[in-house]
Amino acid sequence: MDAVEEIKIRLAIEDVIGEYVQLKHAGRNWKGLSPFTNERTPSFIVSPEKQIWHDFSSGKGGDLFSFVMEAEGLDFKGALELLARKAGIDLAQYQGSRPGSSTRDKERLYELLELAAKFYQVQFSRNPEALHYVLKKRGFAKAVVLQWQIGYAPNTGRALLDFLKGKGFTDQQLRLAGVTSKSYRGGQQDMFRGRIMIPLCDPQGRVIGFTARLLNDDPSAPKYINTPQTPLYDKSRHVFGLHLAKEAIRKNGYAVLVEGNLDVIASHGVGISQVVATAGTALTAQHLKSLSHFTADIRLSFDQDRAGQQATERAIPIASQAGISLSVITIPSGKDPDELIGQDPKLWQNAIQKPRYALDWLMDYYQKQMDISSAAGKRQFSDIILPVIRDLADEVEREHYIREVAKLLDVSTGALLFKLRQNKQPQRKLKRSKVTPVISEPAITEYIKTQNHLLALVCGQPRLREYLVSLKPAMLHTTAARSVLSTMQALPAGSDTLPLSQTTDYDKMLTVIYEELYQQLEPVEQGYEAARLQARLLEQYAKLQKQRIVAALRTADGTQTQTLLQKAQAIDNLLSRVTGGASYHADR
Repeated sequence: MDAVEEIKIRLAIEDVIGEYVQLKHAGRNWKGLSPFTNERTPSFIVSPEKQIWHDFSSGKGGDLFSFVMEAEGLDFKGALELLARKAGIDLAQYQGSRPGSSTRDKERLYELLELAAKFYQVQFSRNPEALHYVLKKRGFAKAVVLQWQIGYAPNTGRALLDFLKGKGFTDQQLRLAGVTSKSYRGGQQDMFRGRIMIPLCDPQGRVIGFTARLLNDDPSAPKYINTPQTPLYDKSRHVFGLHLAKEAIRKNGYAVLVEGNLDVIASHGVGISQVVATAGTALTAQHLKSLSHFTADIRLSFDQDRAGQQATERAIPIASQAGISLSVITIPSGKDPDELIGQDPKLWQNAIQKPRYALDWLMDYYQKQMDISSAAGKRQFSDIILPVIRDLADEVEREHYIREVAKLLDVSTGALLFKLRQNKQPQRKLKRSKVTPVISEPAITEYIKTQNHLLALVCGQPRLREYLVSLKPAMLHTTAARSVLSTMQALPAGSDTLPLSQTTDYDKMLTVIYEELYQQLEPVEQGYEAARLQARLLEQYAKLQKQRIVAALRTADGTQTQTLLQKAQAIDNLLSRVTGGASYHADR
């Protein structure tokens, strides 16, 4: 037995999902509100018998692991580790690891950092100066302080070190966790001294490090320091506040990315919780990938200075390659979010609701900095903007901005294209990230739902498989759906056997859909519904294909244009031929 099977035996799917969704008994199944949409009528189903879940609202479904991956924004390895901890399973025994394996060592570091966070909280509660700074000067409510586990590191040099060694942790573990450093006399000392401590947490809320602000400003010391790179903390991947923001990001459909951790805490404190931060303005592809598990709409609120502008400039091609829609929030009077919230939280909310697409914002920024009516200004402007345009992933978007820049500078597109070809440096060759946003394009989501419902109905009633005859596997959106379609189309005439093997999660999900929606319908109603779903599926398929063709036509040459137009005509012919006869007769 492997680790996955052992986890499924030890954990009840309804219990794990019940930690995220309030479930109620509904016959053999459990039902609740979708955690992925804002529905008001429960359509989220969990089947303990089939060890499967399905969300009718979003069209998603799968097993225990797929749910945790969706809900927590994890890959399979991350979901495996999370569920193994929940089940009390040591993955090392399944990985052939020797004692002291990396998995076990990491768990020990998590324990150490959790104790360190609690230690700092206790010290905070006993220090009047720290309490005054956080509660009075910064204006954070006590509930916010507790939610973010804000603490204080004593300025003695060994307070945390002695505490953790008293708990049995070794010098090596203290170094690996990033809570100690080498003192000038040799030996170890506390990494953080005389600072307000804010834990850095992974998306599941486990402490992986700290960011620390000086309580009493000292010109000779940095105001902020973070945990150095450790086996648990990687600043190029860590998104501050994601463990508390991910639900709000999913519900709102976008994330706001700010510079300061205290900006995040202040925003959450006034109920605007879709806000996170990176380590300063160093936005990386890994940061975007982490956020893309929850949304493809990311709004930047960096300082409106040179550093913030450069960060935005670097982020545009990274976001484009990752399939992210990146925009910029402009804060009135050049304030940071914390200051704006202190003035009036509604001003911050209004600013968030009026983002400007990042490349448009960048062009406006440089237009104000340069005299683009002069030859020198035109050259400087194009020197900066063209490399950003070159790295855009979408050809249509690149062509749009070439035309916009040409219009703005009053030059020909040919001149700009020539400059693009000539000026190959500094061209960044970015590997396109295979990012699939959790919030799918609505048209795709509806198409997948129609596809699944049609297959579920026909699999439940094979006599209706005539409604699959006109479909080709390539028309369906997923590999699992194509496999089921091929199986159904290969059934011998007159077969009335349920074709689903019930060995795959997709088969089980189709069965749940059939039982919930179609099993109780009269045969005539089932027929009408199959005809409706078939027509709907073909209409959605045609619409999506036409959208792709229209996009391709914008950059096609003469020969390609003719081919694309022929494809569009073929789609129209298929649609009119099939939908023209898509009706169901009771006497069949």
